[in-house]
Amino acid sequence: MVFISEKAKNKLISIMKKEGLSHDVSFVRLGVKHGGCSGMSYELTFDKEKQKGDQLFKHKEMKILVNQNSIPYLEGTTLEYSDGLDGKGFYFNNPKAKHTCGCGKSFSS
Repeated sequence: MVFISEKAKNKLISIMKKEGLSHDVSFVRLGVKHGGCSGMSYELTFDKEKQKGDQLFKHKEMKILVNQNSIPYLEGTTLEYSDGLDGKGFYFNNPKAKHTCGCGKSFSS
C-alpha cells in the first residue's frame, strides 16, 4: 500500500485543477527509477490511463498508480508535502529507504 498525507492530497488536487485534471478521473503516478546520488530517485506525475502492470491504490479520495517494478521500493511509503521554512515541495516518507541524499530526491534501499 502507498499513502498520501492530507496536506499532499490537498496540494495535488490544487495542481491537478490548475492543469485541467480532475482527481476523480485522473491518476497520481508514483514510481522510482535508477539514478540520483543515492542510486534510486522518486517520480511523481499525473496520468489519465492505467498501464499494463500498474497497481492501483486508493487513499484519501486519490487514485494512485504504481508500476509493478516500483512496488517493492515504495511499499508503505507516504507522499508528504511541506511548505515550511526548510523548503516547499513534495517528499517521500519511505520506511524502506536505508539512506537518503541531502536533497531528499534519491535514496538507497
